[in-house]
Amino acid sequence: MLANPKLQTLQELVDSSTQEELIWMNGYLAGLVKFGVSASAQPKITINKLTIVFGTDTGNSKKLATDFATKAKRSNIQVKLQSLDQYRLSDLQKEEYLFVVISTHGEGEPPAAAKNFYDFIHSNALELNALKYSVLALGDSAYPLFCKAGEDVDIKLEGLGATRLIPLQKCDVDYDADASTWLENIFQKLSNSSSANQVKLSSAKKSGSKKNFTGMVLSNTNLNGRGSAKQTHHIEIAAENLSYQPGDSIGIVPENNTTIVESIIHLTGIDSNKIITYRNEELTIFNLLKKKLNIIYLAERVVKKYALLVLQEIPSTHIDLLNILKIYPVKDAMQFEEVVGILEPIAPRLYSIASSLTAHEGEVHITVARNYFTVNNEVKYGQCSDYLSQLPENSSFEFYIHKNSEFKLPSGDKDIIMIGPGTGIAPFRAFMEERDATGASGRNWLFFGDQHFESDFLYQTEIQNYLQTGTLTSASVAFSRDQPEKIYVQHKMWTQGEEFFNWLEAGAFVYVCGAKDPMSVDVENMLLKIIEQFGNRNREEATNYLLQMKEEGRYLKDVY
Repeated sequence: MLANPKLQTLQELVDSSTQEELIWMNGYLAGLVKFGVSASAQPKITINKLTIVFGTDTGNSKKLATDFATKAKRSNIQVKLQSLDQYRLSDLQKEEYLFVVISTHGEGEPPAAAKNFYDFIHSNALELNALKYSVLALGDSAYPLFCKAGEDVDIKLEGLGATRLIPLQKCDVDYDADASTWLENIFQKLSNSSSANQVKLSSAKKSGSKKNFTGMVLSNTNLNGRGSAKQTHHIEIAAENLSYQPGDSIGIVPENNTTIVESIIHLTGIDSNKIITYRNEELTIFNLLKKKLNIIYLAERVVKKYALLVLQEIPSTHIDLLNILKIYPVKDAMQFEEVVGILEPIAPRLYSIASSLTAHEGEVHITVARNYFTVNNEVKYGQCSDYLSQLPENSSFEFYIHKNSEFKLPSGDKDIIMIGPGTGIAPFRAFMEERDATGASGRNWLFFGDQHFESDFLYQTEIQNYLQTGTLTSASVAFSRDQPEKIYVQHKMWTQGEEFFNWLEAGAFVYVCGAKDPMSVDVENMLLKIIEQFGNRNREEATNYLLQMKEEGRYLKDVY
């Protein structure tokens, strides 16, 4: 509570201010509270404008870039904030200050939204001598090419003549503290203030690697019925001190098959109990091969290193260590220790969380399709999906929570449309549980599809129960192989296109989860067609309508 003299002064200021001035003061005071900065400690910024661009798949880069832009604007800097897929590449040589927030995916690749920018700077002889820049790189240290896309952009911009304002900052899954440090350093560099007035972000956490949880399998159930060509497991896991939200994922590092590990040890003659130091941890050769190193699907760069060790040409089609050892053997156990040194860590796999912590305290559920494929007439299984699908009850394994800030439920009074065929239904099971447990008043419409109604209707009983109780307003299902012509979720969208558009007009949020190609592409094309037809718009107007939904955070995708 303010003392009377201050309260009187404040009231006089409010009474004499216009509405626009009051709005500005509200934002100004909110900024002081959020960032814990006194008015006298505001940095004196010496620049007038800057550009912040981001490349993201999960939304974390966008969130950090937006936070940066918000803070810069409060320091009276003109800010251009854009996703890299919307950034005009011809503007790059005109920029004075450019800050890039970018994540890394796959084999060290930039996210899809950043691909054109990444290719542009790597394939053009640009002159960026007037540019000052810095890069914030997001990644996951469990992957061998940690923050590689950010590294590449940082090195390339310098190579084109740009001046690095502050060094590249790499961020792991728990990125808050490192990202805050990067931002602090930028504002210190851009200001005339002394280190005593350096801006401190109150939200910063102690830097560290991601937190691992030890989970125990409560149940592991195949959701597919008899005769299905698929095997989809619902796995319920108990763990202490869990914290997650619907829309998040869990990261799991699978273990290698014991039989394969033992075969490699037998073939090379190495002592399975020999102790090796790996990343500051002492492990036996057996445990190193079993739990830490990727021996199943070797990257081409690893195969090339192996070829140099054994002095032979090896086709890149050989990706399995055991098969390579059989065809291109090492001389002895000592040489195999050199091979161990070039192997990369097992990369984690992400699975959408299929449960609500509100509904299942101390538990996290996932939906896992056991993937299989054929190589030389031999059936092989996806490493992580095979590992998880065979975990027995009461077994334990480690995992971590992967936050997804851009795939979250809106407030409970908002309508949502969920489009998730196959295992894409996983986050929507979490959404439905959360909306049910919290008594959300908004309408919920689910689109689900798979091959056969009888054997592939995942979570059928739960969906029917939600329909009966009113948690689900509507459920539209498509089973592609139950009739001569294939019917997918986008076809169900079209048959109910008028109602679908009415929901859009009423402000519904649309979520898409599942295969990126072709599913998410087909769904988006159908969305545009529905907006055109039932919104009486041409193609350009429909595209702008959908773009507006994206900008409002009402069209969200989690695709892979």
